[in-house]
Amino acid sequence: AGTRLFPPSALTHTPVLQIVKESQQQHGLRHGDFQRYRGYCSRRLRRLRKTLNFKMGNRHKFTGKKVTEEILSDNRYLLLILMDAERAWSYAMQLKQEANTEPRKRFHLLSRLRKAVKHAEELERLCESNRVDAKTKLEAQAYMAYLTGMLRFEHQEWKAAMEAFNKCKTIYEKLANAFTEEQAVLYNQRVEEISPNIRYCAYNIGDQSAMNELMQMRLRSGGTEGLLAEKLEALITQTRAKQAATMSEVEWRGRTVPVKIDKVRIFLLGLADNEAAIAQAENEETKERLFESLLSECRDAIQAVREDLKPDQKQREHSLENDSGKVSNIQYLHSYLTYIKLSTAIKRNESMAKSLQKALLQQQRSEEDGKRTPRPQDLIRLYDIILQNLVELTQLPGLEEDKNFQKEIGLKTLVYKAYRCFFIAQSYVLVKKWSEALVLYERVLKYAREVQSGAGAYRNSLKELPDVQDLITQVNAEKYSLQAAAILDANDAHETESPSQVKDGKPLSERFETFCLDPSLVSKQVSLVHFPPGFQPIPCKPLFFDLALNHVAFPPLEDKVEQKAKSGLTGYIKGIFGFKS
Repeated sequence: AGTRLFPPSALTHTPVLQIVKESQQQHGLRHGDFQRYRGYCSRRLRRLRKTLNFKMGNRHKFTGKKVTEEILSDNRYLLLILMDAERAWSYAMQLKQEANTEPRKRFHLLSRLRKAVKHAEELERLCESNRVDAKTKLEAQAYMAYLTGMLRFEHQEWKAAMEAFNKCKTIYEKLANAFTEEQAVLYNQRVEEISPNIRYCAYNIGDQSAMNELMQMRLRSGGTEGLLAEKLEALITQTRAKQAATMSEVEWRGRTVPVKIDKVRIFLLGLADNEAAIAQAENEETKERLFESLLSECRDAIQAVREDLKPDQKQREHSLENDSGKVSNIQYLHSYLTYIKLSTAIKRNESMAKSLQKALLQQQRSEEDGKRTPRPQDLIRLYDIILQNLVELTQLPGLEEDKNFQKEIGLKTLVYKAYRCFFIAQSYVLVKKWSEALVLYERVLKYAREVQSGAGAYRNSLKELPDVQDLITQVNAEKYSLQAAAILDANDAHETESPSQVKDGKPLSERFETFCLDPSLVSKQVSLVHFPPGFQPIPCKPLFFDLALNHVAFPPLEDKVEQKAKSGLTGYIKGIFGFKS
């Protein structure tokens, strides 16, 4: 019998990559929550089986069922296999996060990846049917190659992983070229995700040129993600460790210090590369990430030196007495690393300050966009931290007697004090405190002139700092603007207040004769009358005093009293029973 052919309208179409990406972005993977995504896959599987009446038995007995080519008229059967693979893959990625602290989970991770590959193989086999269109077949093959590459990558089978990733990349590139730009976006994104893995595999196979490409990827916004992120950092550390074997000492400010701690050697070897990477960073977000990475490595190196300092405490105290205050080598190395950490923190804060200054210049446009605009107070806080770091630099052990170092730090302190005063003055200008702002501008000029007069032999060390001459020019311009604004503000204060600005606190009932635009009249707290009303004096009710009572002669009543007495018992009885005479 020949192969049965179906019309194009009857072919099953399943956009595998689109379904996977949309599900991942909407259910946890945007924040790296693989457990949430795994729960979503399980729930969707349950709904699909219930809708298709494709249940695996009942609550008492399991009855396995397999998706066959005969029932592929509905693409939801392919979704069953796809969700099975995604559930296994998301569980593997969740275990990968947990394996950093629990190494035994790595075995479970590999098991789940193998299960995901098994489901992907079944999906690819089913898509070979004539009931499925060509695009779905290609996407199933690419999905299968992607999961296979990830499994081989975890097994460190670099050649097999590279072949699988290359196959996946080739398919997605062809799909991207075959469709419109809108449809090609997803395919190109997947190609970009796979490229770092291919280069990493190439490096491990022996292609040394791939290392430079990986380092360039590290400089891009967001860095590398997924399986490659941790492996790339480990690769960089491993490369530096090989070079560290030949490093035995370091020289700083005319003194050579032996370096015996491997972690410190690795950090010092990578210091120049890290600083170069920061200088080449494409945007502020990438630069901030590289600064944080450098500071983290520096803190780890300082901690390693500090652990060696503890058991050597008595020996250091003895060396201080014999060498007339000269600190030991390990203490001097600790001071050097602390200097690197504080200097890097200063550079990071200065970079943040520059970006905020650019944002201040674009403040008007930001206000129109409805976004929160930066304020001078934000810059003041950054310069406070920088000045605090400079104070810590002057207190480093072994550098107290270094006059050149202290003078250099003193000049840097004056530069940052000048900028700090400048932005404090700017904050006073915003609230129209003209006198305070003018005094602070004069202080800025004082600091700047001190820097210019004392720079002399230290101009090379001050090249990286902001230029104080630009600051002087800006302050002079700001002073003239401030004086003009102060004069205009004073003239406005002497002008008669318009009726719309009069606010004497009187209710409406007491100012009928005066026109005043009072916004409170249309609010919920309108002031119409004084309520409750105030007390007012009123006339009292007159009091009557009978002063003539003591001078009145009353008529005699003896005749009535005697008549009442004569009534006797009869009158008493009548009175009891209510009879009246």
